[in-house]
Amino acid sequence: MAGHPKAMLIKYGGHALADPSSLQTVVDELCRLRQAGVRLVLVHGGGPAIGRLLEAAGVESVFVGGHRKSDLETLRHVAMALRGEVNLDLVRRLNAQGERAVGLSGVDAGLVFATRRVHRENGREEDLGQVGDVARVDIHLIELLLEAGYLPVLAPLALGDDGLLYNVNADLFAGHLAAALGVDLYAVLTDVEGLRSDPGDAATRIPRLTLAESERLQGTAVRGGMIPKLESCRVALAGGVARACILDGTHPEGLGAALAGEDVRGTELVP
Repeated sequence: MAGHPKAMLIKYGGHALADPSSLQTVVDELCRLRQAGVRLVLVHGGGPAIGRLLEAAGVESVFVGGHRKSDLETLRHVAMALRGEVNLDLVRRLNAQGERAVGLSGVDAGLVFATRRVHRENGREEDLGQVGDVARVDIHLIELLLEAGYLPVLAPLALGDDGLLYNVNADLFAGHLAAALGVDLYAVLTDVEGLRSDPGDAATRIPRLTLAESERLQGTAVRGGMIPKLESCRVALAGGVARACILDGTHPEGLGAALAGEDVRGTELVP
């Protein structure tokens, strides 16, 4: 995106989406950034919406290594929640405020292709069904939309070379897309104020972290849902993204500050 106005890819976390008032605050901030001339791409999760839909359908959620096993029945509900509920609601909210948001997934125009993910632990392998890892990204459609003034909003679904639909971790989906686009800032909005040395203590937030330091914190400060968030930042930075941050989604005004290079309410990752 060299030669263009500032560009940002935002990943908006599933749990951070659950509070309607917080969600609207984020939408308002996205509109403000757009009005300031920032080129935006939004990738969203949808764990709570997926969980509700599966529960209502009587389908059990099974997690292995942090990934939801996705047989055909599970994946059908995952796709409905992501595209039919979360994506549609975000696009509706943005367009109701005069934006030109377009709802997509990685399947559209072959934006994101995935390979089947196999979980390996203690020398054993477990098939997760139609859960995928990003194999390649084609940004042509996204660039056309950005050039025409649209705001792409993407659900983390991808196509496999086998023609099947795959459920991809939203953080890693976003990190790979940010790298392919070469944005100025990759920002992960979540429900905590960045990474903490003590996950249960907000006062221990780490404002700045190198990639090497983040790897050393695996299994201690970095665990659970923070693992793919940090991994997505590593993917983005390794792919040429200028800066990556994990920010508090309840205070989305930090997006503008982060893009301007100011201190933020979160954690900035640097090479």
